[in-house]
Amino acid sequence: MAPAAFERKALERRLPTASDDYAEVYAEMTREYAEITVIGEDKTGIVAGVTGALFERGVNVEDIDQNVREGIFRMTLHADLSEMVCRRETLREALADVSEEHDVEVTVRFSEDRDRDRIAVLVTKETHCLEKLFAARDDGQLNAEITVVIGNHDDLEPLAATHDVPFYDVGDETGVPDEDRILELLEEYRADLVVLARYMRILSPDVVFRYEDRIINIHPSLLPAFPGAAAYRQAREGGVRIAGVTAHYVTTDLDQGPIITQRAFNVPDGASVEEMRIRGQPLEAEALVEAVRLHLDDTVTTHWGRTELRDAADEDGYQLGLPDDVGDIRPAEPRNRDISATGTSPPNDGAG
Repeated sequence: MAPAAFERKALERRLPTASDDYAEVYAEMTREYAEITVIGEDKTGIVAGVTGALFERGVNVEDIDQNVREGIFRMTLHADLSEMVCRRETLREALADVSEEHDVEVTVRFSEDRDRDRIAVLVTKETHCLEKLFAARDDGQLNAEITVVIGNHDDLEPLAATHDVPFYDVGDETGVPDEDRILELLEEYRADLVVLARYMRILSPDVVFRYEDRIINIHPSLLPAFPGAAAYRQAREGGVRIAGVTAHYVTTDLDQGPIITQRAFNVPDGASVEEMRIRGQPLEAEALVEAVRLHLDDTVTTHWGRTELRDAADEDGYQLGLPDDVGDIRPAEPRNRDISATGTSPPNDGAG
């Protein structure tokens, strides 16, 4: 993320109050921060090695998050560099030594590394989401650069070429991707955000852990309903009257990451899967772009598996779900009301 957003994320626990000295708070909010990510085989000594290297150089760890999945260890630290007693390059070298000693990958991102985020887009064959992302970039809706498009087929290479963005086909003849090559390209193009624009493959924990809270996917259902493959078919077979799409952060649990935006549409009686797809695809593109905007603007934060708008966010500037004018056609009455003699009536949660 861009420097201001990066620093706000690291400082979200330190907001000014009426009693604060605002000069002091401003000075704090303009400090330099770093995000340090550690990935590797789960083993003892990694945490001590990293935090020890930081402590010895006056770096203060303000937040730390750890996880292990399928034997892969991932740790992300947000660190305050205001009292660091060495140059940034010296810190990188020290962490490189830790990396070599413990056989793990250590990545350091400084808050002032760049002014604009870099987006890598992963695709398969469908054009609509990639086209919408390019249009949003060209219209100035995204405060970011789309630096690379990576596909597990080569179908969308001409579209990327039209927009002067490099394209790499990393799939074999059956579309199975080479994830080592994906990771190489994400590193080469220094991706801050990975967008899955109808990328029809499941990312392994090896990829997801490296880009925790920085991968956004679009899924063609109103999650948590109908996760997995063939979502429109699942919805049709389920007999739904309203279907939709969901943009969400990617986790190692398939289609269960924190939801960012959703869109919905009516399903006409007897509609085919193809008719549902035709109605849904424009909404897929719209919801995905809106989710990317929310992320780039640092407007959403994730807590306990769900997203929330930050206190300072302008909710009117974004569409998280249905448009506001839906309220004009939604009946306001009747509602459950108190008719008991005592004036109290227990709430009904629909359980009977």
